[in-house]
Amino acid sequence: MKIKSPLKDLTLIQIILRFDTDEKARKHLESVLWKGGVVCPHCKCNDQNKFGLIKPNAQAKTRAGLRWCSNCKSPFTVTIGTVFEDSKIPLRKWLIAWYMICSSKKGISSLQLQRILELGSYRTALFMAHRVRHALRDTEFAEKLDGTIEADECAVVSVSKGKGGFSGKIPVMAMVQRGGSVRSKVMPTVNGANLKQAIRENVKMGAQLHTDAHFGYRGLEHEYEHKSVKHGAGEYSRHEGENVVTTASVESYFSLLKRGVIGTFHHVSAQHLPLYLAEFDHRHNCRKMTDGERTDVGLTKAMGKRLIYKTTI
Repeated sequence: MKIKSPLKDLTLIQIILRFDTDEKARKHLESVLWKGGVVCPHCKCNDQNKFGLIKPNAQAKTRAGLRWCSNCKSPFTVTIGTVFEDSKIPLRKWLIAWYMICSSKKGISSLQLQRILELGSYRTALFMAHRVRHALRDTEFAEKLDGTIEADECAVVSVSKGKGGFSGKIPVMAMVQRGGSVRSKVMPTVNGANLKQAIRENVKMGAQLHTDAHFGYRGLEHEYEHKSVKHGAGEYSRHEGENVVTTASVESYFSLLKRGVIGTFHHVSAQHLPLYLAEFDHRHNCRKMTDGERTDVGLTKAMGKRLIYKTTI
C-alpha cells in the first residue's frame, strides 16, 4: 500500500521541527486517517454536513480538534478508536515515536524512546512502543502469497539469564514472497503439521515454494511446486534455468530480526514476540518507501485498534 506522504523527504530533525506542537501533529494525523473526509468513529457516518467543529475552550476543558456528530449526537476527535485514545502523551511525541520505530532498521529500544521523547518512565515508553507495534500488526490478509515463496524457521532468544548468557528460545516461521512481502508468526513447536498448516494458510496453492531440507516440509509436492536446498551438504543456492532455488531472502529477514532482538532489545518475552514480528514485517513490506512514507502507511493502521495497559502485562 503506497500513499502520497507529505513526510516523504523528511529527516528526524525536520520532523521534530515541523511537528513542534500538538496542533500540527493532530492536523497531520487527520490528513492521514481522514484522507477521504471526516468519519465519525461512533456511528461511522461520513456525511461531511453532519459534522461541526467545536471551538477549543480551556475553562470548559474542550480540547482542540473536537467535533460533534449530529447523526449520533456524540463528540469525537481523530484519536477516538485508535491506539492514541486515552493517552496522556502529547500527540507530537507520538508522531516522533512512530517515525523512529518505522525508520529504525533494527528497531529502537524503549529506553532510547524514553530518553529521546523525555517520557516519565520506562513503563510508559514500553507501553507506547507496544501500542505502535499492535497497530502495525496485520491480523487478516486480503489474499495469499503467490509466485516464488521462500519459507524457513529460526529460534529467537527469549529470556535473559544474566551475565552467563541467554536461555529460552522461541520458534518463529517466516514466508517471504520473492520481491514482495513477508509474513512471520510464532510457532508453538516446529514440526511437519505446524509448518504445513502455516504454508497452506498463507501461500496460494500451486505457487513455487523454496525451503531447506527440513523434514517438516515433506509432503507438499502435490500442492506446491516444492524445491529445496540442502544446507547440510553446503548447498545454499541452485540454478534451474532462469530460476534460482534458494532461501536467501527469508534468511536475510531472519538475520535482521535476530540482530534487532539481540543488539537492540536484548531479549523479548514470548507473550510480546508477535508484536515485535509485526514491527519487522512492516519495515520489510514497506522497505522500498522513504521513512516518511513508511511512517504514514503505519499510521493508517492505527484506526480501530485499541490496546489497554492490562493487555500488555
